[in-house]
Amino acid sequence: MDLDETLLETEDSMEKAVEFMTHEFSSIRTGKASPALVENLDVEAYGSRMKLKQLALITTPEARLIVIQPFDASVTRDIERAINESRLGISPAVDGKIIRIPIPELSEERRRDLVKTIKQIAEEAKVRVRACRREAMESAKKMQKEGEITEDDLRGAEDDIQKLTDKYVASTEQHFSSKEAEIMKV
Repeated sequence: MDLDETLLETEDSMEKAVEFMTHEFSSIRTGKASPALVENLDVEAYGSRMKLKQLALITTPEARLIVIQPFDASVTRDIERAINESRLGISPAVDGKIIRIPIPELSEERRRDLVKTIKQIAEEAKVRVRACRREAMESAKKMQKEGEITEDDLRGAEDDIQKLTDKYVASTEQHFSSKEAEIMKV
């Protein structure tokens, strides 16, 4: 593997860490209804685990209401159980074949708890980005030791890797700040 491939792989890994964080952020409730809150819940149905979005149509007809319409009415109870067992802290109301989930207004205390949760998720993403940096640095040093690159190439690669790290840590901070503002907005 050459230096360019290492840099590309590093950037790809860092990008995936930030993408994972933003995906996790989408499942954090902000007081308004969004299909992203429930679409990736694991539901035990048909003898296996499936994502909710594979089993039902998820819509938000109002700002504070999620409506779930299972494709097959026989999985309605399974979906209800999955929602009740999730960490969302919301209660579904089953109305025949339709499941309605009212999204309550968030209290100030709950908002602060959610900010702590997203801060922890953001920190985990930064740790992943820094781990990618460490792996790339080790790989570049190994290439230099084996004579594949010069010492000047190594210094340039280290600078490039640090720039990537700074870019993705800043991206993490920016995503965290916007999600925090969204949560704290009354």
